Amino acid sequence: MPKLTINGTEIEVNSGLTVLQACEHAGIEIPRFCYHERLSIAGNCRMCLVHMERAPKPVASCAMPVGDGMVIETDTPEVRKMRRGVMEFLLINHPLDCPICDQGGECDLQDQAMGYGTDRSRYSENKRAVKDKNLGPLIKTIMTRCIHCTRCIRFATEVAGVPELGATGRGENTEVGTYVEKTLTSELSGNMIDLCPVGALTSKPYAFTARPWELKKTESIDVMDALGSNIRVDTRGAEVMRVLPRLNEDVNEEWISDKARFACDGLKRQRLDQPYVRRDGKLQPATWDEAFAAIAEKIKQSAPKKIAAVAGDLADCESMMALKDLMEALGSSNTDCRQDGARLDPRCRAGYLFNSTISGIDGADACLIIGANPRIEAPVLNARLRKRSIRGNFPVALLGGVGDANTDLTYDYEYLGADAGTLQALADGKHPFAKVLKKAEKAMLIVGQGALIGPDGAKTLSAARAVVEACGMIDDKIGWNGFNVLHTAAARVGGLDIGFVPGQGGLDVEGILDGAGNGNLDMVYLLGADEIDMTRLGDAFVVYQGHHGDNGAHRANVVLPGAAYTEKNATYVNTEGRVQRTQLATFPPGDAREDWAIIRALSAVLGHPLGYDDLSQIRGRLVFANPGFLNPDEAAPAAWGEFGDPLTSGGAPGNGAALMSPIDNFYMTDPISRASATMARCMEMISGSEQDKTGTDG
Repeated sequence: MPKLTINGTEIEVNSGLTVLQACEHAGIEIPRFCYHERLSIAGNCRMCLVHMERAPKPVASCAMPVGDGMVIETDTPEVRKMRRGVMEFLLINHPLDCPICDQGGECDLQDQAMGYGTDRSRYSENKRAVKDKNLGPLIKTIMTRCIHCTRCIRFATEVAGVPELGATGRGENTEVGTYVEKTLTSELSGNMIDLCPVGALTSKPYAFTARPWELKKTESIDVMDALGSNIRVDTRGAEVMRVLPRLNEDVNEEWISDKARFACDGLKRQRLDQPYVRRDGKLQPATWDEAFAAIAEKIKQSAPKKIAAVAGDLADCESMMALKDLMEALGSSNTDCRQDGARLDPRCRAGYLFNSTISGIDGADACLIIGANPRIEAPVLNARLRKRSIRGNFPVALLGGVGDANTDLTYDYEYLGADAGTLQALADGKHPFAKVLKKAEKAMLIVGQGALIGPDGAKTLSAARAVVEACGMIDDKIGWNGFNVLHTAAARVGGLDIGFVPGQGGLDVEGILDGAGNGNLDMVYLLGADEIDMTRLGDAFVVYQGHHGDNGAHRANVVLPGAAYTEKNATYVNTEGRVQRTQLATFPPGDAREDWAIIRALSAVLGHPLGYDDLSQIRGRLVFANPGFLNPDEAAPAAWGEFGDPLTSGGAPGNGAALMSPIDNFYMTDPISRASATMARCMEMISGSEQDKTGTDG
């Protein structure tokens, strides 16, 4: 480990670090614009210049590796003069429009100029003007402000894996753009806004709507996918103004998907803000007492076996726990949280978790993906896979999941087709990729929901387990479990953890739909379940509890307005089994209430009052149901055990079409994103319909 002296203090650091990193290790701030710890080194802003003993000229600390015996000075008069000169140079063409810049108050350039710049400029000539670029409906460009730090270019190329940005020209005529004007197609493009240090890239939907000092900031969790990305929700009054990422190295690093960032405008559209009861064929406004009375009357007329409940993809653990307890009190075991019909086995927790953990991808050395398209199902996780892939020695194979071998996952992979029978060949060691998996020390297998949906889902799950065991992808000595399930629903793991599945003799989602359609079920309770086929519910009495007027509300006989994820203190469990909690950022609109509280109030009307009255009590109930809820923010390993259908275990799944990813539209997967005008504009741009419009199209 090299030893070096920084500002008169000798420190010892790991070899391979740069001088800039060594300075930060010593607690010394070095200004920078182009350098970012998650991007390759560019060394083109020169703001990080420092003085090194015996060096003929100042050195760029971001690009200089540490060496033993180095003597670095970071705060000499010479260094301060250099920084002022560089800052003056960078600001030559910057418009200095801080009062009207949407990044004002959060701009790195402002901070650096105040801390290291000078109060005047010697430049008196005309400043350059650069035409703004149209990068789509998410990113607003003011390219005159651009200082060519290339952070956006490096992010698009290295992290997102979509090399659509580049630089043309030389010197001050350099321009950053897409060469041919087009919409950015990355599902992670919004992160460029956070990376831009000078306000050249800002949020187009958020532009000029609020200032940072007007906003209340609440730390929370994203529910647009099952990753559980850590986010910050910024609100003004009762409105969510924007969503930004929070740093969590184990989950999302510092990135979030575009849907997580920009779908928040859907929170104020098509909201349910009061109960409704269907009278004379139409949903009409009602009071809570009237809505509860209508439900109670129907339940009194129905046998317990003729009542069922389905939990949707955005349901929190507290509400699912309350609904499960209520259904048990009524005597019904017809409950299911797998509204897509995925054949997940709740008996063994390791059988439905991402056991390798998200951060564990960094240490893997082979990967087999089955029935999933990670790029659209979990873009941030896909960026992890890409990061591991570009390091090398990481063979990836894909079975199903995408339409063909030409689908761009942003990294190289071997396409094994869509024949589920290939799993049997892998388990038997007859497929060439089986040798790759056996040779790897930490091999991964990722099963997507597309492989588990349909009648052959249980067979596929059993076959995937057989592959893992045959290829030695579980090693207790090094604490590695390579069996992973990639969920698409934020509620799914939590629902399985608390046992929101059919009880003894109970019906699953498919049985509930069949029963409602043929008249064997009288009542179906939908807890935010909007993705099922509503036409199959027949004449059943439907209670819908949710926060948006989506598919479920249109079919319902009674509508109970619930709270969205930004409007409640709720618990979610991500795809790796990590318990995380949202925080109330703003209150639900109108008469809407937290979901568990609605079910608790309904239980009292039905004569089966639940045994908890506040949030701490129901969270105690969660811990009683599953002790794992006692340890939030921890992805505890799950014991390997039996799962899958023993009758079909080892049997070859037959339906290859079932291996296709269930998501074909990244931007609209849930009631919130479907209500978002921003996501609708993204769909228009991606589909090309925007290109066909004329000047008369509004």
